[in-house]
Amino acid sequence: MGDFSAEQALDNGAKARSSASTAVNPFALFFREFLRHPVMIGSIIPSSKRTIEAMLSPVDWANTKLFVEYGPGVGTFCGTILERLAPDATLLVIDTNPVFVDFLRRKYADTRFVAAHGSAADVNEIIAAHGFDKADYVLSGLPFSTLPHGVGPAIAEATHRVLRPGGAFLIYQYSAYVLRLVEPLFARIDRDLEWWNIPPCGLFWAYKADEPPEG
Repeated sequence: MGDFSAEQALDNGAKARSSASTAVNPFALFFREFLRHPVMIGSIIPSSKRTIEAMLSPVDWANTKLFVEYGPGVGTFCGTILERLAPDATLLVIDTNPVFVDFLRRKYADTRFVAAHGSAADVNEIIAAHGFDKADYVLSGLPFSTLPHGVGPAIAEATHRVLRPGGAFLIYQYSAYVLRLVEPLFARIDRDLEWWNIPPCGLFWAYKADEPPEG
């Protein structure tokens, strides 16, 4: 929705990274929080660069106004997303861990970046509080197979509601359990496996049905 220069987007991403706090080692922080909350984080190390590139490859950046991420951790995906996001678009991340939310708010000074403390199951209310009606894409690495009972289905249903017609739920997992949650809701699911990740990671792209043509 509107043209923008690649140079401008890259400059915005570079500014976002340059504002990162040097006082906290993100890998040490990630490892510490994994030990405290292993059920909610799901992996002992952040995702690989190849996983990031593969996961984001289908995104239509020029037509993205709101990109949502669940469980951003220390921002492994955030820098790449901000590099590619249009100048008038928004990256809104949601995390239940206030330590990560505080870290990310200090790390990214980019005006397109919003970090919210809360549950992904409340995504519709959270984006509405920030002035949005629908999201174009939602990204999640939350470990659906180990979430507390009922939380996974609630997140899947809330995500389907929050996406615009034709929008996509991008999911990277170490278990195929998530498919039983998204298959009943989404019109199409593409999948792949990224071996160059520790551990190897399943990639899933679940697409919401387009609006039927009028008439």
